[in-house]
Amino acid sequence: MAHFITFEGIEGSGKTTQIAKVAELLRGQGYNVVTTREPGGCPISNAIREILLNPANDALENRAELLLYAAARAQHVAEVIQPALKQGQIVLCDRYTDATLAYQGYGRGLDLDLIEELNTLASGDCRPHLTLLLDMPHETGLKRALERNDTQNMCDEGRFEQESLDFHKRVREGYLFLAQKDPQRMQVIDATGTPAEVSERLIACLQAYLDSGTGS
Repeated sequence: MAHFITFEGIEGSGKTTQIAKVAELLRGQGYNVVTTREPGGCPISNAIREILLNPANDALENRAELLLYAAARAQHVAEVIQPALKQGQIVLCDRYTDATLAYQGYGRGLDLDLIEELNTLASGDCRPHLTLLLDMPHETGLKRALERNDTQNMCDEGRFEQESLDFHKRVREGYLFLAQKDPQRMQVIDATGTPAEVSERLIACLQAYLDSGTGS
């Protein structure tokens, strides 16, 4: 059975670490797992990612940013996500349509209905079965992200880390509002504490989902 599982959260919430742990666990249980990310996941989308996340592109207009995310997603879905799901694989994706609503909608203040339409157009109605929202205070997440960029030499992907604390606060609040609207799909995971503690919470939620037999 195919499962499309997305991981969401503010900067520094630990998504990349947790996706790697979940992928290892599921592969150990015999599942065929694909891990991917947005923006990116395939060559064309990765090229768009370089534009979107490069701090040098601070003049990028908000509407242009939104459209670039949609373009990257359309390619990613067609080239990576849909083929994997058709083969019955589990797809673990670092960010997806909820991120666009949280960042470009609640963060930037762009029209939410327009974003929903673009998300539908870009994704071709390819919707997650489960979304795991790693939640923590925005001050903590931003501090972690800035430290990570320095230690891992990721400063060329730090455009969003340059935004104000108020921006990151709006993004977090947007995520939590989305989770309230869709509690069946979107599960909020406390992302504070050690990576092992967060993994325990996340895996318990994931296992309950898999045991329920939901998927496609």
